[in-house]
Amino acid sequence: MTEPTHDDEAHGGALGSRLNWLRAAVLGANDGIVSTAGIVVGVAGATADRNALLTAGLAGLLAGSMSMAAGEYVSVSTQRDSELAALAQEKRELKEQPQAELEELTELLERRGLSREVAREAAVQLTERDALKAHASVELGIDPDQLTNPWNAALASFLAFTVGALLPLLAIVLPPSGWRLPVTVVSVLAALVLTGWAGARLGAASVGPAVLRNVLGGALAMGVTYGAGSLLGAVGV
Repeated sequence: MTEPTHDDEAHGGALGSRLNWLRAAVLGANDGIVSTAGIVVGVAGATADRNALLTAGLAGLLAGSMSMAAGEYVSVSTQRDSELAALAQEKRELKEQPQAELEELTELLERRGLSREVAREAAVQLTERDALKAHASVELGIDPDQLTNPWNAALASFLAFTVGALLPLLAIVLPPSGWRLPVTVVSVLAALVLTGWAGARLGAASVGPAVLRNVLGGALAMGVTYGAGSLLGAVGV
């Protein structure tokens, strides 16, 4: 068996962060596919007019991508503010009561399975090297050097949703009238198989159930919206 190298260990946190971003991107694209497909298929149930389909699809793409970006920005900003507040409080405590904080770090390391003597020595060395970073990592579970940027998160969500939404939008407006709906349904279901597979692999989950849930959810969304659109089109609304 190959032993993990120092570089593997050093970059383990960065790898985990990248995987989290990839999972978020897959989920964002999946949302874009399903929500935009629901809109354009619903409109297709009421009318075959290409301009109406394009307008509805673009409106759904823009509204969804902006909503995703704004929601992600607010969420990550709130998380970042909480982390910064916790770090500021920890910094004050380290300045005002360093011995109490050293004892606290020792006890936290003891709870992780170290003996009292080893925990004390480790706490002393960590404190001498970087007291705030040591407490942030062990006590708060925060890396002060890798706080998430809300602008980056918002941009990533915007792009992921947009990329996903483009598929059903193009599939509904590019083919000839008689082919629009089947091309869109097949394209969307194929894309949902891909995003379900990718999400499961990135999350180390079972692929089959994840793909099945994804496809059934997308098919249900398109079926419901198409039925509603057809009903509204039939009554002339």
